[in-house]
Amino acid sequence: MTTSFDRIPCTVITGFLGAGKTTLLRHVLENAGDKRLAIIVNEFGDVGVDGDILRGCGLDNCPEENIVELANGCLCCTVADDFVPALDQILAREPRVDHILIETSGLALPKPLVQAFNWPAVKSRVTVDGVIAVVDGPALAEGRVAHDMEALADQRAQDETLDHDDPIEEVFEDQIACADLIVLSKADLIDAVSRQRATAIVEAHLPRAVKIVEAEHGKLDVAVLLGLGLSVEDDIENRKTHHDGEHDHDHDDFDSFVIEIPALASADDVTARVKAVTALDGVLRVKGFVEIQGKPMRLLVQAVGPRVNHYFDRAWAVGEARGGRLVVIGEHDMDRIMIERHLRAELVEGA
Repeated sequence: MTTSFDRIPCTVITGFLGAGKTTLLRHVLENAGDKRLAIIVNEFGDVGVDGDILRGCGLDNCPEENIVELANGCLCCTVADDFVPALDQILAREPRVDHILIETSGLALPKPLVQAFNWPAVKSRVTVDGVIAVVDGPALAEGRVAHDMEALADQRAQDETLDHDDPIEEVFEDQIACADLIVLSKADLIDAVSRQRATAIVEAHLPRAVKIVEAEHGKLDVAVLLGLGLSVEDDIENRKTHHDGEHDHDHDDFDSFVIEIPALASADDVTARVKAVTALDGVLRVKGFVEIQGKPMRLLVQAVGPRVNHYFDRAWAVGEARGGRLVVIGEHDMDRIMIERHLRAELVEGA
């Protein structure tokens, strides 16, 4: 008989666009010690930036081949086609991994993914250590479940495989309902009163007792996140959600594209132009890397709405081709020419 001790634990990390899932994952990678990790990253499009962000850690405990990216659609809706083959790929690695981290896309529902862990081909090999929901502290403090509600409502339509078209608040409630731990992110950006307000909103949606922990810059003790040992798949029927038994399809066309740009003068230049782009109609998100003139490290950039975050994540490798590569995600009719003008021509020429 197979026991939970024979199976590799998996942690599912869910949360909306821009909530801070990738930042949290990066912190786990950098602080997991000798634990051998593998990651499945689910993001829209063929751009692979989130995976590149995680590869930038350059850590021996999670080599590049242990990071698998799934870009064919929302993982909770393509679990049979994408998740199982990705799992097979990871489980074939030597040496054997100790823990698998799964970062879902922003609109993914964790329950269908967890249910897949009861499939015979899956159950004997892995188990769900826990489901972690990352929620945006500043947004909740202002009464929203995400920073840019309009962008998030539009983002649901970008994935042709998405089989749930429901109010954003219901998706939020489903993510919370399935969670074993809630991470209130960006706690450093709000005061004590706002943190209490944000926490109260989460608690109002919790169907059972679940711990809420605060994170600043995605930093949490790894022992709090990993090793919960809950075998969530065995308890999944007790986690009631809005989408139990529902499989409706309704979506529009969204798009993403990559813009390559040469070295720029400063991080301030990048911030100004990215903000100008996110203010354009139809643009949901900008993320990627930029080379700053005279700097030995590359600048990581992530933007949702008017909020632009950036930091130097790692040094350029010897012989590595330098340059900027920014991904723009948005509606199918967004003005690509104007976007390129802001990110490439105007940035370089200072126009």
